[in-house]
Amino acid sequence: MQPSADQAGRDTAEDAQWSRPECQAWTGILLLGTCLLYCVRVTMPVCAVAMSQDFGWNKKEAGIVLSSFFWGYCLTQVVGGHLGDRMGGERVILLSASTWGLITVATPVLAHLSSTHLVSMAFSRILTGLLQGVYFPALTSLLSQRVPESERAFTYSTVGAGSQFGTLVTGSVGSLLLDWGGWQSVFYFSGGLTLLWVCYVHRYLLSGKDRILALGVLVQGLPLVRPSKVPWRQLFRKPSVWAAICSQLSSACSFFILLSWLPTFFKETFPHSKGWVFNVVPWLVAIPASLFSGFLSDQLISQGYRAITVRKFMQVMGLGLSSIFALCLGHTSSFLKAVVFASASIGLQTFNHSGISVNIQDLAPSCAGFLFGVANTAGALAGVVGVCLGGYLIEATGSWTCVFNLVAVISNLGLGTFLMFGQAQRVDLSPAHEDF
Repeated sequence: MQPSADQAGRDTAEDAQWSRPECQAWTGILLLGTCLLYCVRVTMPVCAVAMSQDFGWNKKEAGIVLSSFFWGYCLTQVVGGHLGDRMGGERVILLSASTWGLITVATPVLAHLSSTHLVSMAFSRILTGLLQGVYFPALTSLLSQRVPESERAFTYSTVGAGSQFGTLVTGSVGSLLLDWGGWQSVFYFSGGLTLLWVCYVHRYLLSGKDRILALGVLVQGLPLVRPSKVPWRQLFRKPSVWAAICSQLSSACSFFILLSWLPTFFKETFPHSKGWVFNVVPWLVAIPASLFSGFLSDQLISQGYRAITVRKFMQVMGLGLSSIFALCLGHTSSFLKAVVFASASIGLQTFNHSGISVNIQDLAPSCAGFLFGVANTAGALAGVVGVCLGGYLIEATGSWTCVFNLVAVISNLGLGTFLMFGQAQRVDLSPAHEDF
């Protein structure tokens, strides 16, 4: 029999869950928020070639700017998750989005404030990373508390599809804006849309009490609204927790490497190809793939398959099979085949939304934001190293094959660990609790 405190926690969680109309409304708005998050995030990779030409950057210098985002991104993951667990993920998301939108709009101005363009752009990306780092941990915390377990995979994969949709929007519209208005217009576009989204959420979805409480916690240090006690030492003694962290690290790192370097790969390997093709098609494929993975995951569980079996199957697709197609990218000279391989790799990586991302919520729904923050911090740190290492390998060898080999190695290390040690039983329930 579970301790009474555990049962009380479960009853409270059920009371806090969204109704069906609320869940649909928030799923739509968070889908759009994730879309805009990635619109801003991929603005620099899409503009990297044009900016390198304007400022005279080589591959190593471009790699420094591209990886600078992750230096900031890794520093606020745990903070974002912890704040999401304590004050509500929706409030954390709104406050951070308003600030990263402003910085994105101001980036072209920052680029010309001094002659050291590399420093100012790296600084801008670090700030953007700091602010965006709270988003997914806060989102994970929000969904783990407000969405029933039986609907969690589809909801998370639907919201997660915004990452591909946002990359698609910036890839397509950004490619046109690059030709028509220069790289500066891409930053104005993505940052401006984010600020419009913030205004909508601020006015229609958050109450005045919610906004005052969020600002009070961050600025005035008011008491946190959901104090929680979690067995932290016990949590990190579980092999399943470390397997989840390792798998999240691998999926995040491999995705960040592809996200940062694919536009440059296509531009240099196939210089006469249309930018909107390789910046659009892979992400266009990824959107239905993400939705399908969530639907498939929930259907398999509803038919009686064990949750951990389904999660591991999703990771085989998201890390294992996707890495095979990434390897193929380094061994083709055909533009059509390269687009197909890139689309398959990116599309299959979306299965991670219904695998490891939901598994973290399986393991510790009461502190899912914090745990996801820890895992994503590891992924972001690996992303910094991976993106920089990718630029170094390209510069040193003159070949893109080594970059895709790196993606495959990282992916399969994470997959092997998760297949061996991954579990789906809750590990955050214990009669002995410790304060964070």
